Amino acid sequence: MSIKGKTAIITGASSGIGEATAIKLAKEGMNVVLTARSEDKLNELKSKIEKENAGKAIVVPADVTKKEDLKKVVEKTKEAFSSIDALINNAGLMPLSYVKNLHTDEWDKMVDVNIKGVLNGVAAVLPTMLDQKSGNIVNISSSAGRKIYPGGAVYCATKSAVRMFSEGLRQELAPNYNINVTSIEPGFVDTSLTETITDDEIKDDLLSNFKEMTPLEAEDIAEAIFYSLSQPKRANINDVYIMPTEQAQ
Repeated sequence: MSIKGKTAIITGASSGIGEATAIKLAKEGMNVVLTARSEDKLNELKSKIEKENAGKAIVVPADVTKKEDLKKVVEKTKEAFSSIDALINNAGLMPLSYVKNLHTDEWDKMVDVNIKGVLNGVAAVLPTMLDQKSGNIVNISSSAGRKIYPGGAVYCATKSAVRMFSEGLRQELAPNYNINVTSIEPGFVDTSLTETITDDEIKDDLLSNFKEMTPLEAEDIAEAIFYSLSQPKRANINDVYIMPTEQAQ
């Protein structure tokens, strides 16, 4: 199914998977709504898209932990493009730490962004998609939502919540409202997520395991998102589980 001329909201669009997805979808002719907290980076991305790609882009800065911000994103999207055909819930944090080190402020931030941010995004777009009786919701979970590891207790819990919420959402929406829902679950991806880690102990113990590995690129995940969006409406891609070839678990 062609996505040309359709519209996607992408959270966390200022870097990494969000940026790569915006570029990919715009290249395929989709209108993209770029949202994140960093307006300067979003404007840079908008300029790049408008120079190189077929789709149109608008910038609407927002914090996914704030419901009113996402309502504003929806309003601006409908003003510019009338419909909302896809939501890419990509914004996320990964400040891994051992529970015993009690980085409780980081736990709170992960819950707020990784879980509540996804819920806020869905709540903002759902009335429009229900009216349209169509749409695609793509939530970025992680392979960590399936496999727990020391240092990832809270992060893995948030990504497991996203995965389970996605499936529950699909069961409620796809059969009755023609709204497809996909959980994208990558393994180790070469993005800036690891830069949020402040626990030196986990950096030494865990990140050293990835030094010799060739990670996924953000563009690989963008391709998976495009694949899920471009299927015929009769086909819902429930999960995309994508790992680096060299990553054992």
